[in-house]
Amino acid sequence: MKRIIKKIIIPLCSVILVTSCNKDFLNTQPLDKAAAASTWSDASLSEMFITDLYNGIQEGYMQQNSLDNQTDNCLFNFGRQAIMESDVSPSNGSGVPGTMEWGNMYGKIRAANLALENLAKSSIDAGMIARLKGETYFMRAYYYNQLLRYYGGVPLIKTSYLLSTPDFTIARSSYADCVTAIVSDLDSSALLLNGKSMASGRASKAAALALKSRVLINAASDIHDKTKASAKSTLLGGFANYDLLGYSSGSQAARWTAAKDAAKAVLDLGDVGYKLDLTAPQTKDDAIADHIKLSLARGGAEKEVYFAKYYINAATDDWGAWYPRNNMPNGYHGWSSTEPTQNLVDNYEMMDGTKFSWSNPAQAAAPYENRDPRFYADVFYDGGAWKPRTTDGAAIDPFGELQFGTYETGTAGAGKPYFGIDTRNSSIENWNGTRTGYVIKKFMDPNPAIVDMNQKQEVPTVLLRQTEVVFNYIEACLETGDEATAKTWLNRIRFRAGLPATTLSGSALVDLYRNERNVEMLVEDQRFFDARRWMIAPTTFGEKVRIMVITGKLKAGKTVATYRYSKDNYDYDYHVQNIESGVENRAWNDKVYFPPIRLEEMNKNKKLIQNPGYN
Repeated sequence: MKRIIKKIIIPLCSVILVTSCNKDFLNTQPLDKAAAASTWSDASLSEMFITDLYNGIQEGYMQQNSLDNQTDNCLFNFGRQAIMESDVSPSNGSGVPGTMEWGNMYGKIRAANLALENLAKSSIDAGMIARLKGETYFMRAYYYNQLLRYYGGVPLIKTSYLLSTPDFTIARSSYADCVTAIVSDLDSSALLLNGKSMASGRASKAAALALKSRVLINAASDIHDKTKASAKSTLLGGFANYDLLGYSSGSQAARWTAAKDAAKAVLDLGDVGYKLDLTAPQTKDDAIADHIKLSLARGGAEKEVYFAKYYINAATDDWGAWYPRNNMPNGYHGWSSTEPTQNLVDNYEMMDGTKFSWSNPAQAAAPYENRDPRFYADVFYDGGAWKPRTTDGAAIDPFGELQFGTYETGTAGAGKPYFGIDTRNSSIENWNGTRTGYVIKKFMDPNPAIVDMNQKQEVPTVLLRQTEVVFNYIEACLETGDEATAKTWLNRIRFRAGLPATTLSGSALVDLYRNERNVEMLVEDQRFFDARRWMIAPTTFGEKVRIMVITGKLKAGKTVATYRYSKDNYDYDYHVQNIESGVENRAWNDKVYFPPIRLEEMNKNKKLIQNPGYN
């Protein structure tokens, strides 16, 4: 959503010439902004002000450097992730997404506070005021939650500071107080927006309740319960100000019940989901097609969306619209920015619901066959079909199939190595090839016209959708002992994905749920927070990046001039290894559970307490 209020620039000399004899010159209004009195007495200007609140969302997970690159799921192609190497400090807080950056969020929170103060005394239509207030409460809650789930408790500011304010510094509020304040804003938003038909991309009652579900599922999690956190981390447990990070008292069981009720309240709004009424697994092809529809929010799957940022190519130049350029393989002149790891790929089950295993000779010889259908929708892998190449690429690969390996061409026994067009040795471009053997495919528009770095796409960043709420409900059911309900809903997601029902129970069911959540919501800014709140980061984020190295050797008697994936012509070897030293040296430190507040913020506000491990 691009900024609506634009500046009008007029040469100063023209203004002076026209007004040099006008005694009222010094009393004229600036042309690049509306006066406060005009803004809040005019419905259109008031709405424009509220619309600008949405700009703090920025690209969401469509940014070039996805948050999943700071997890075990993916690797960023253009630089080491300090947070994954535990090499972060108040003076080196690199990798903070703009929509969680302290200053950006507080800028929008101040604007929201200003709006609420002025809407309370505005003379515009009461119905319009109610809607705008509902949107403002939602956006303030959204931005506070972005800060809360990244840093822990933050200063709660509910009024707009003025130049006459004697003291701009304020201490961090407790985690519990932040949750209460955010939930209160969301309840107000839901009430004010109840029954109102909202345009796409704007807050709604459903969005407010869905965000409330996210807030409360996080609040109920182990990292925010001092007893559980202390058992798993001496650093967190020994922090003198743990109330900034979670609850030192109260019932975690009660918090899980509240989270369950919040998720159920969203589901009770009605059927806005997509194909969650199946009673058996659908076919592989249908499952692939539906997962793509869900990622693109089209083809019927758009009804799953509660809240999203939309792009219009003719009007926007946001980086989210440039997702194809940022992420297509380099053989299509893309930048391969987000690269799935072998760690992630191994988590996709087989079609029969069993785990993939490199110890199984048949599976190791054909690791991309008979996998969870979501794999084929989410990941560019060697031999997978995609779009026709650009003119220069088509001369090398006329088939439009991904080439991430090194293959023999010519005649068996006397052949020469050919480096795949999508590798870092590509004859098209070699600076932006994948390091892991994979490139992200999810959210990529399949339109063949969008084929290289010069085309944008209009795929929205979906920030809240029903599947997340369903997962929240499943998790809360598991934590409150209602396995039967949890399995019912989990199987609905599995059926949509083409997988069989699960019969697991206990900890095995919890593990399956967590894997399902990760695979289904890949690259949707979930894994970064989920592994932290479950406190499994030491064994997941702490893993070394594993990559795939593929070689293809011609079979005896075969001659190939132009390479194409073929099991008839080639014997393929799939070798998994750790990424080379120096690209990224992942290591976990418990201080990274809560990233540091930047040094400049600490210097500006001496009342702030830094997160544990950074002093």
